[in-house]
Amino acid sequence: MAPSAVDEPKQTRPEERTYPPANIYPVKETRFEKYIEPQADGYRKALEQQGSAAIVIDNGSSAVRAGWSFESAPRLSMPPIMSKYRDRKLGKTFSFAGSDCYADTTARGHIRGAFEAGTGIVSNWDVMEHVLDYLFLKLGLNESSDGSVDVPIVMTEAVANLPYSRKSMTEIIFECYGAPSLAYGIDSLFSYRQNKGNTGLVVSSSFTSTHIIPVYNAKPMLGQAIRLNWGGYHGAEYLLKLIRLKYPAFNAKLNVSQAEHMIRDHFYVSKDYDSEIKSYLEWTGLEDRDVVIQYPYTEEVIIQKTEEELARIAERKKESGRRLQEQAAKMRLEKLMKKEQDLEYYKKLQGKLVDETKKEIRRQLDSHDIKDENQLDKIVKELEKSIKKARTKDVGGDPEEDQEPPNFDLLEVPDDQLDEAQIKQKRQQRLMKSNHEARARAKAEKEAEKARIAEEERLDMERRENDLDNWLEEKRQARLETLQKIKERDRLKADLGNRKSLASQIRMKSIANLASDNPTKKRRRGGDDDDFGANDDDWGVYRQIAVGDNSEDEQEEEDLATNLKNLEQELLQYDPDFDYEQTQEAQSDWSKSLLHAFARGPRPFDPASQAQLNQIHLNVERIRVPEIVFRPSIAGVDQAGIIEIAGDMLNQRLSGMPDRDALLKDIFLTGGNTLFQNFDERVREGLRALLPADSELKVRRAQDALLDAWKGAAGWAGTPAWKAATISREEYQEKGPEYIKEHDMGNSYA
Repeated sequence: MAPSAVDEPKQTRPEERTYPPANIYPVKETRFEKYIEPQADGYRKALEQQGSAAIVIDNGSSAVRAGWSFESAPRLSMPPIMSKYRDRKLGKTFSFAGSDCYADTTARGHIRGAFEAGTGIVSNWDVMEHVLDYLFLKLGLNESSDGSVDVPIVMTEAVANLPYSRKSMTEIIFECYGAPSLAYGIDSLFSYRQNKGNTGLVVSSSFTSTHIIPVYNAKPMLGQAIRLNWGGYHGAEYLLKLIRLKYPAFNAKLNVSQAEHMIRDHFYVSKDYDSEIKSYLEWTGLEDRDVVIQYPYTEEVIIQKTEEELARIAERKKESGRRLQEQAAKMRLEKLMKKEQDLEYYKKLQGKLVDETKKEIRRQLDSHDIKDENQLDKIVKELEKSIKKARTKDVGGDPEEDQEPPNFDLLEVPDDQLDEAQIKQKRQQRLMKSNHEARARAKAEKEAEKARIAEEERLDMERRENDLDNWLEEKRQARLETLQKIKERDRLKADLGNRKSLASQIRMKSIANLASDNPTKKRRRGGDDDDFGANDDDWGVYRQIAVGDNSEDEQEEEDLATNLKNLEQELLQYDPDFDYEQTQEAQSDWSKSLLHAFARGPRPFDPASQAQLNQIHLNVERIRVPEIVFRPSIAGVDQAGIIEIAGDMLNQRLSGMPDRDALLKDIFLTGGNTLFQNFDERVREGLRALLPADSELKVRRAQDALLDAWKGAAGWAGTPAWKAATISREEYQEKGPEYIKEHDMGNSYA
């Protein structure tokens, strides 16, 4: 049944919702773990296996892994960085390499990388040499008789490595370390070999780039290989940009290492990116999709007092207030007694002057610094008035009730009948009369306003009781008009905040016209050449204008908000079709804000909480960053994604191969950037849409995407293919550092 005009309110604000605690993860970054002792046992074992044992170095831009070819896993894994600084107090120079750089606070600020940022090319050879020194030292090669590396070396390199970079590395290996031989190979091809690959399409997405290399009968077709300039490093940098845009006032320190851990732990590839990104910030299930990263913070310690302590403090405050009241009452009483004494004294003086001569009266008044008898009468009246007012305040009541009406007897007397003192008193009475009449008018207007409001409320109640439908329609229309006024005011404020807006330009011209000695006239037609405001110096006129606190604007905004709230309360009470969810308060609640869901997740935000101020919410970024390898345009990279590259390679470039379908049977994924959940399924579904329906397509991951490159190189060392591909020291000395041997695991001569 619809509510009547006398019903009680049908709905109030809903109860506060409780939320389960958020899953908060502490921020992670690369740290020093433990000291690594030099291990000489591997070196002694390698000397026993002369001719088949080698040092295998997977020289990656993210991590350098080194070990012995006869072992199943590398012994060392470290970032290719170094740090060196001189301690002036101790007079010593300290140098660190790899993860040891994070062990010292000062060393952290002097870290340098061996590779050029975002590429797989070595650019700082001092750092690279320092890293190699560290590797050989930890592998126990310091036990060598002459300090040289007398064991063959197998090292990985990037696809299409620059000749200068390979030349410099070759010179270091042979000249600095005196190695007997050296062999290079491509990391992704070693990984493919380790996973028993023969013919297929190798998709290698690593730290600095993504390569797609077709392999046929174990031979790479490097002439058909394509590189996408996107890898794990670029994803971390892109995530940092997104976070800085999302939280421009974030105080904690952000770095690439933290972003890498966030991506590794919480990001995944979406199976259907377009549909998932549309619904990612919907409130349903956002608790599970939103990941909270907590940065370190210092919480303000608030000492909680017990109830007994709070009671004692309240009692002390109460006692202090009582004492202050007693002191104030005592002071008022003393002032009152003093005024009564003064009043009694001046009244006695008046009595003495009744029968005295004028000369004696003048002498008595001058001795009391009183001008004349009128001033004495005024002093007595003011004391009586003050005493009466003080007594009324102490016993309660309205001080204005007992006030005598002011005396304006001189206003009707002509000036020629008054002396100079009376004329002056007449002027005072005229001012007093004006003030009295103004106060009376204000009081009357106030009473009339109260009566008008009461009458409007009465008429409004009658209309509601007699014609509820039309009354509700009027309230709805009034609410819509108020909302429109609020929107218009907000729009105008936003326009005035932008100096390029039309409203701001008009305001500037108005101010300039008012401030000018020769104000411009309005022109009916064009030809207005007023360019004031075009230069930034023109805006300095604002500094010469006294700008208040916009109290009138604030009061108007407050009136509009109050009026809107009153209208909505009436509609809530009497309109059956209006509920709390339609109110302005509900519509502006944080739970309706998409921006709040994006930046603060599905829970309320407390700006006073240091913990929440130091939190990062990851939601759409979890699928946006991994998606870039499929859609580089998201990050502004002018290249095709791996699905388009692979599809073009299979359908266009290699379409004339006699056994092209053999490549489809082994799409091989390797590299750390392929470890995202659903990465293989996304590649499979993407290629399926580009190939004929009857094509046999198989996509598989590397068994260990991070270590298979090293393992493949270790398995390759000692084989006849390795011996044919290695460059001996004698060949280096004879043919120079540019000499390269082409083989199935390495780059071609360019």
